[in-house]
Amino acid sequence: MTPADLELVSLTKRYGSTVAVDAVNHHFKAGTYACLLGPSGCGKSSTLRMVAGHENVSDGAVLLGGRDISHLSPARRGTAMMFQNYALFPHLSVRDNVAFSLKMAGVDKATRHGRAGEMLELVDMSAYANRLPAQLSGGQQQRVALARALITRPQILLLDEPLSALDPFLRVRMRAELKKLQRELGISFLHVTHGQDEALALADEIVVMNDARIEQAGSAREVFNAPRTEFVARFMGGHNVIALPEGHVALRTDAMQLIDPAQAKVEGVVTAIEYQGTHVALTARVAGDQDVTALMPDAAFFAAPQDIGQTVGLYWDPGAAHKLKT
Repeated sequence: MTPADLELVSLTKRYGSTVAVDAVNHHFKAGTYACLLGPSGCGKSSTLRMVAGHENVSDGAVLLGGRDISHLSPARRGTAMMFQNYALFPHLSVRDNVAFSLKMAGVDKATRHGRAGEMLELVDMSAYANRLPAQLSGGQQQRVALARALITRPQILLLDEPLSALDPFLRVRMRAELKKLQRELGISFLHVTHGQDEALALADEIVVMNDARIEQAGSAREVFNAPRTEFVARFMGGHNVIALPEGHVALRTDAMQLIDPAQAKVEGVVTAIEYQGTHVALTARVAGDQDVTALMPDAAFFAAPQDIGQTVGLYWDPGAAHKLKT
């Protein structure tokens, strides 16, 4: 598998008068794990499906390794797609599911079964080669779907919300397995998700989409710590967006400190307290009917507990306020 850069050039998708993807430009470097992140209807899945060849491009182009693949069939693009529901054939064994694309390409049985065996070993599913999909757990089915996608030796693997069907515990475990697999293979993974925690855990690069366009792109740490817009700050979570005289700023919830109201930058009335195990999230209503959350270590909160209806002072270090574009 040879990694390749992926470039979206003024990529546009229209459904009648509705613009689902609006002239998106972005360059994904070869060998990176990238996440397209955003709410439902933002254009992320349409973007992925245009890269895969499952949606026609209305305008613009998709370049893979410098080659325009916009109008090629999915099988000729150098991409492979792993679908949300895995789409395994229920009547075929695990081995034959993995080898299916090679069978369609006319590869002889011994060769395709040999390649399928290699892929099953890669995803630690060799022992299940003769089983049917119905005899597998959700996590095992996902590994089979991964092996089936990878058998074509793609330059980039496309994943459409691949963890959404799994329970929370398995989702966390499979995140680690996807990241490990991507590093071992060295090819790019382009992963669509609406889960901020999933994107932060997996991505070398996060591309936040909103209203058919890219709102912000950068490393996971950069997008979380330095959101450019109010939308990104709110969507990524873990931030307060506060209107101050100098404009709107984003403040991480763990940067907020409780202090004597007389010395505070702002004061507010406690409206909610949520125990989260290692931390306590305290929300207060401040001037202008704004809700502000302070995330405190549980020991710090219970050393001086507050109650709903109490007036509290809130303080933050000057460098913690990140100015947002309007």
